Amino acid sequence: MGNNKQLTSQSEDFSAWYNEVVLRAELADHSPVRGSMVIRPWGYGIWERMQSALDTMFKETGHENAYFPLLIPMSFIEREKEHIEGFAPELAIVTRAGGKELEEPYVVRPTSETIIYSMYAKWVQSYRDLPVLMNQWANVIRWEMRTRLFLRTSEFLWQEGHTAHATAGEAEEETLLILELYRKFMDEWLAMPPITGLKSDSEKFAGAVNSYSCEALMKDKKALQAGTSHFLGQNFSKQFELTFQSEDGAEEYAWNTSWGVSTRLIGGVVMTHGDDSGLVIPPRLAPTQVVIIPILAGEETSGVLEKADEVLGRLKKLGVRAKIDSRDNLSPGAKYFEWERKGVPFRMEIGPKDLHNEQLALVRRLTPEGENRKAFLPETEAITKLPEKLEYFQDDLLEAARTRRDDSTVRGVNSFGELKEAFDSGAGFVYTGWSGNPAVEDTVKEQLKATIRVLPGEEFLSESSPRKCVSGDTDSVTEVVWARAY
Repeated sequence: MGNNKQLTSQSEDFSAWYNEVVLRAELADHSPVRGSMVIRPWGYGIWERMQSALDTMFKETGHENAYFPLLIPMSFIEREKEHIEGFAPELAIVTRAGGKELEEPYVVRPTSETIIYSMYAKWVQSYRDLPVLMNQWANVIRWEMRTRLFLRTSEFLWQEGHTAHATAGEAEEETLLILELYRKFMDEWLAMPPITGLKSDSEKFAGAVNSYSCEALMKDKKALQAGTSHFLGQNFSKQFELTFQSEDGAEEYAWNTSWGVSTRLIGGVVMTHGDDSGLVIPPRLAPTQVVIIPILAGEETSGVLEKADEVLGRLKKLGVRAKIDSRDNLSPGAKYFEWERKGVPFRMEIGPKDLHNEQLALVRRLTPEGENRKAFLPETEAITKLPEKLEYFQDDLLEAARTRRDDSTVRGVNSFGELKEAFDSGAGFVYTGWSGNPAVEDTVKEQLKATIRVLPGEEFLSESSPRKCVSGDTDSVTEVVWARAY
């Protein structure tokens, strides 16, 4: 597929648009391994920025990084009944190594609760050893049948936090602390504002008591589960004898939490901000925030290149991630096209005319309706104002995404018919009452292809709570948010 070919438009086929953008903006590529992807430098650069921001947030809240093995004894996975049932179809299992059959098969890490809590059991003796607050950056394998780059691949990168506490209250507090940390990270870095809340029992993590989730709305009005935080109770502690001596001398089981986000977030950023020209990367995540494109013309070429170098140096001193695209085998137009597709927030054009006028042309990747994308600015202003312009761009993206989410949210839906009508009319998130009966979930899932995304947290609740279940025949015990999801 030629790189200069127009993308399929979002309105024509959002799914095709997404796949084309990921490949042609060089975020990732299909690999020779079924269902696994190669993350290319541009995509990995975005992941590194996410990692760095999250890692800082984890450390600021007292968490430390560690690393645990990729291979987990099969018997460990089998100990937690719900856990094995939840993961059974997705497990990749090693049965031969070193030229012979293994006595016990190993599972390639689908998630690490079992191996981590078996180690905590070794390290924790007393209440003085708690809490244990660890995180690991790792890869996991879940043998997916239907895969899509970033959104669902057999192997993906993620972080998984695992903690042990002396009381249920402390563990619940940790679960909600991380949920809020994720929400803040998604708002401030990804400009992808999620709604947060509790998962219904049918949607929770295998082996958890409670699962909480961040649900973000994509441009095609589908929800993306962007991050989860789980209160595990004592389920895993009991299986792995993770006990401690309490202050009054009694032996008690620890209380656990686990939480994670993955490279799926890159897919979320693509579908939250991208347009028919390609990616739009929030400035805080962009590996390159401004690309300098020298317009080379005959004898003035060396002067233009010198100016580009000087501008690059000045931008770097201001903390702006910038680079010069001085490839001589591409026209300026072809370069503009490529960097637009890659979603770089700003491009700076420098030609002979700009040298004479002591100006720079600054082009913003996306501008509010009616504003000019291209501005000719005095050189010093173009450079010194860039950090501020990047912040404005970041804020604008968050505001636009929040407006889209809120405009696509329908509240006060009281019957199955109204729920259907809301989805048929293009709703994203739909709020209704729910009796707590899983049969209602099953009916909606079967007939409308929608699921309960969350029982919304306090700040996302409707002003007045619904009195009737969406089924129409019983009272509501809680408000829920439905959506069609990835």
